[in-house]
Amino acid sequence: MKYYAGIGSRETPKEICQKMTKIASAFEDLGYILRSGGADGADKAFEAGVKNPQNKEIYLPWKEFNGNNSPLFLSDAIFNKEFHTPLFDMAVELARKYHPRYDTLLAGAKRMMIRNMYQVLGWDLDRPVDFIICWTDDGSAKGGTGQALRYAMNNGIKIYNLYIDWEIDELRELYKQFKKITPA
Repeated sequence: MKYYAGIGSRETPKEICQKMTKIASAFEDLGYILRSGGADGADKAFEAGVKNPQNKEIYLPWKEFNGNNSPLFLSDAIFNKEFHTPLFDMAVELARKYHPRYDTLLAGAKRMMIRNMYQVLGWDLDRPVDFIICWTDDGSAKGGTGQALRYAMNNGIKIYNLYIDWEIDELRELYKQFKKITPA
């Protein structure tokens, strides 16, 4: 399986969101599975481009976050130490490692940061995405998207930030290369 994370700011401009929807459709046609998080803006734009529900993994910080009915959510029970699993503990440690002030965050924000680790690594934390497509204000790694981007930068995962013109050009070239080698 081939995976990418389609993520970004809740304030992603409308015209960029429209591009994200088209990008998601194009990469689905190439056999890619979208990983995202159900938030307004970029996440919803990417998700809107995926036609087949089996071609997306939407990780939520809690059940029915933002009206999304994805089965991939952090249950309330798992936050009870009695029900922790080794995988959940690993996700928490990764969130703590890649967020500069994780321990000062409120419970909901911590859930978001943990959720972001699943977006990049998958439900079993063992299948990193091939690349990330995102939009962040000023092209910087901040907010929840920044959490995923910091992990990617430290672990050799390519990032295509649609705020940065040359990264858009690189993504366009990547798509062309994949299109040549993917059977129709």
